[in-house]
Amino acid sequence: MSTKTNDPVFQLVKSLTKSEKRHFRLFSKRQGVSDGLKFLQLFDAMDSQTQYDEEKVLALAPSVKKVQLANMKANLYKQLLSSLRLYHANQNLDIQLHEQLDYARVLYNKGFYQQSLKMLEKVKTGALQAEMPHIALTAIDFEKLIESQYITRSLEGKAEALSSEAVDTALHVSQIHALSNAALRLYGLYIKVGHARNVEDYNSTTAFFKENLPVIDLARAGFTERLYYYQAHVWYNYIVQDFKACYRYAQKWVDLFEDNPEMKYKQDMLYIKGLHNLLLALYNMLYYSKFKEVLQKLEDFAADTNRRSSPNSEMLLFLFIYTNKINNYFLEGKFTEGLEIIPELLENLNRFKSHLDPHRRLMFYYKIASLYFGSGDYHHAIKYLQKIIYYKDISLREDLQCFARILNLIAHYEAGEDEVLEYQIRSVYRFLGKMNNQQQMQVEIFRFLRSLGDVTPGELKDAFASLKEKLMTISLDPYEKRPFLYLDIISWLESKIESIPVQEVIKRKHKGMK
Repeated sequence: MSTKTNDPVFQLVKSLTKSEKRHFRLFSKRQGVSDGLKFLQLFDAMDSQTQYDEEKVLALAPSVKKVQLANMKANLYKQLLSSLRLYHANQNLDIQLHEQLDYARVLYNKGFYQQSLKMLEKVKTGALQAEMPHIALTAIDFEKLIESQYITRSLEGKAEALSSEAVDTALHVSQIHALSNAALRLYGLYIKVGHARNVEDYNSTTAFFKENLPVIDLARAGFTERLYYYQAHVWYNYIVQDFKACYRYAQKWVDLFEDNPEMKYKQDMLYIKGLHNLLLALYNMLYYSKFKEVLQKLEDFAADTNRRSSPNSEMLLFLFIYTNKINNYFLEGKFTEGLEIIPELLENLNRFKSHLDPHRRLMFYYKIASLYFGSGDYHHAIKYLQKIIYYKDISLREDLQCFARILNLIAHYEAGEDEVLEYQIRSVYRFLGKMNNQQQMQVEIFRFLRSLGDVTPGELKDAFASLKEKLMTISLDPYEKRPFLYLDIISWLESKIESIPVQEVIKRKHKGMK
């Protein structure tokens, strides 16, 4: 019986471009190993399949016995990585620098200490220019080893210089780690709980931020230190919903790259993320004109022929361009027009499925559902909301899970599916009961929807108006802003009161945006 799995060797084979495959064949033949033919047969067998099937692989590679398969796959994996490392070396400075470190080690082992020191000096200079102090520190440590053990005629004055370099570089590396740790942990906190829900959340997040963010001198800080410093502030202010501060630090993040344009290409993924976080802040501030300007900048970078394309950068560009295109449709109230991009969005979701984490996939489903809901196609909205509701790990983005259930309940009401409405109400009630912290907006909407069965048609508009008034009051509370970021319930209520499509209400609001 055939076995079909997500085999890592198979995944790597199928990820190769035509030029990478051609390079691998030339690389393999150049190795001159005795079993080269076998692992090339295994490569060809895997490359010819659309899904990994062990029995078919063995049939297509007859020289590979079943008992040899595990070892042959390990060898193939190693050879593929070696080939890819060589193929991409010219496009990755860190690979080149590590290679030069290896050369320095070879020269050292052969006793050519001066040549080794020259190579290390080259590595150190290149690493510091590229804002890679961790590689520079490795080179400095190697220099110290050589200088401390051998008379190289370069020791005079060198000891103090090397010690000073080591201390200064180690300080930068330490600060980079401390800052990146703070930024990463704040991002992890956001993934788990979303925005601050109350004073306790605000206080605990602020305490965590202050405890973990090191004090640094920005005037003396390098590019990478400042980058992570701004990144940590972006995440902190995003969690506590201070979007103006979030905008300021996201702009500093992007400006850092604008002031160092060569870094856009060396650290392209961080530049792309900076633009996205700036767009996110602008979207939450409803700063439409600036949003359009930055979105165009992101799309222009995607089209830049000077940038280096990689699967990672292409995935991020897809993720952030489509996310912000949808957000643009939300701002403009053009939900029906936005439906046009869904087929290509779904195609790319499938294309990048092995790269996208569950959180991002769920966010796309919610945005797709919101497009359908805003355009009046409630059945398709329900289809994508249920992909979130039935996701097995409900602890992932509890807030998103909650709003998906509320929007699903409203969509069932709008679709006239009265026969399942009672079940949906019970389902939302159970979920809200399990939540760690319910917010007033969620509770009021649920109460309203639960009581709709007792409201006569003639009383509906008054009931909608009453709910709108309550929610407008709730929205003034700074800790109650979060639910309105996910669900524009006010616009929906206005559409019900005025008997017009919800997208018409949002288009009207769009005209007043700056």
